[in-house]
Amino acid sequence: MSTLDVARKDFLDVRRAKIVWFVGALYVVFMALLVYFGQYGVSEPNVRDALWNLTAVGALFIPLIALVTAYLAIAGERESGAIKYLLSIPNSRRDVVLGKFLTRTVVVSASIAVAFLVGGALALALYPSPAMDVIAIMAALTLLYALTYVAVAIGISAATDSRSRAMGGSIAFFFVTSVLNVLGPLQLAIDYLANDLAGLEISSEQILFVQSLISPTTAYVNSTGLAFPDGFRTIPEELPWFLAGEVMVVVMLAWLVVPLALGTVWFGRADL
Repeated sequence: MSTLDVARKDFLDVRRAKIVWFVGALYVVFMALLVYFGQYGVSEPNVRDALWNLTAVGALFIPLIALVTAYLAIAGERESGAIKYLLSIPNSRRDVVLGKFLTRTVVVSASIAVAFLVGGALALALYPSPAMDVIAIMAALTLLYALTYVAVAIGISAATDSRSRAMGGSIAFFFVTSVLNVLGPLQLAIDYLANDLAGLEISSEQILFVQSLISPTTAYVNSTGLAFPDGFRTIPEELPWFLAGEVMVVVMLAWLVVPLALGTVWFGRADL
């Protein structure tokens, strides 16, 4: 067998997980509601406002979709013993990691694609200027953001040998990089460590860049400058080069590759 063989077998299992489809369906509902009600109460409705609000929702909700979909991909089979059968077919351990990632990528991508197709259809029907180019850019950025968390979840799952540890690791990662990030303590902690303790006197923009390296959520939010014009809502008129949308895309790509690589190495050394 190969990576694709593992992915095909895994897809038969994951498609039966109702919680995965339920969480994905919720995101589709959020998209439809935000785009539909975004036209009310304003004289000149702008779909960019609805997409901006969706970014705030997605910053917390997208990681949940990805983590719920992927955190048990390998750890669950290690705990049950099914992983030994999968490796005896035979498959390499790298095939297992990449195959599981491919399957969960398809499932998460399907949820996001449906959501943006629904949002695009509503924008065409309800808005005088649907800005389909902005919708397309946001769809691509959101998909990349989701896949970073799929990669993290697969990496955690590959590095743990039980459901409880995979769940604990995923919850901890989500809490630190999403919840604390959105609520503000993560930025305050970086500021305290860098400026108060280390005395580096780094600027708020540099703190935001460090925050982007620590949190895919920050990188995602900062990358939306590629879709929205400078000065829109809270986007500054001018940004330093290291906070440009293109740089944030590179950061998210790193978040996609590095956890998978580490998970593959760790799983390869695990005693099964």
